[in-house]
Amino acid sequence: MKQLQKRKELHLWSERYDRNLKDIFAVQDEITKKIITAMQVKLTEGEQTRTVAKGTNNLEAYLKCLQANDYLNRANIESNALAKQLAEEAINLDPEYAWAYYIKAITHQNDVWLGTRKSPEQSWTRAKELFQKSIVLDDNFAEAYGYLGFLYSMASPKQPDKAIPLGKKAVALNPNSATAHLQLGKVLTFAGRYEESIPEYKTAIRLNPIPPNRYLWSLGFSYGLMGQYEKAITWCEKAVRQEPDSFYVHLMMAVVYSWSGRDEDARAQAAEVLRINPNFSLEKFEKRAGKSLVDALRKAGLK
Repeated sequence: MKQLQKRKELHLWSERYDRNLKDIFAVQDEITKKIITAMQVKLTEGEQTRTVAKGTNNLEAYLKCLQANDYLNRANIESNALAKQLAEEAINLDPEYAWAYYIKAITHQNDVWLGTRKSPEQSWTRAKELFQKSIVLDDNFAEAYGYLGFLYSMASPKQPDKAIPLGKKAVALNPNSATAHLQLGKVLTFAGRYEESIPEYKTAIRLNPIPPNRYLWSLGFSYGLMGQYEKAITWCEKAVRQEPDSFYVHLMMAVVYSWSGRDEDARAQAAEVLRINPNFSLEKFEKRAGKSLVDALRKAGLK
């Protein structure tokens, strides 16, 4: 009887061992992903990194999305194209990975601002489809709701009645997500509710240990819209120092300098805009930007 019991125990142990041996590479990938996620949460992207990790068991797809996210933060034509490529590769590796569709959606949205596509409407439409796809795959995806809200706030015509509820839903789903607070701030900014946007940007900066430059210049932009130019310049200058090759940050820096009457500094920033994006056209840009912003850029020498 004892021998039979020992044989059963040995058989069970052998099954566990064989299973673990077969799964060892998957286990290694899972451990690696957990370590990277913990480091990302602590050092860079904050709590929203957990959303990136939970959507896939494919380590390579996960790493591609982390790399793509880094390229998005650089915010220029080349980095946006690289982010899009990496997102597409991640989708090929795991077609059910919500974060990959979300990143690809952001790259299409960026195409509009960077002027890299002939049809902004097609880019908006594609971005909307991809955000919605990511939400279908994960209906608790706070950041996707936030970006979709921002899309409605920027599309023509603007739809604040859709944008603001989506921005608020994102924060409700994940109050610890810096990105969700950032996007609610942007939705409020483009709805003309500048003062309400300030606490959202500040919360986003507090939640993200190393906030990307878009957090900084977004806060600066809202201060500028409120006429608080010194605060606007302070935050935009921080963004420039953090990412000197970002198209957006120099664009916003040119605007706030122009608004504050620092015309020479505004022209210097306009030159940086053209250095990074030589094909920038104010004529195309004004179709998706407010009059005060366009007037400031024209005053800075952009055409």
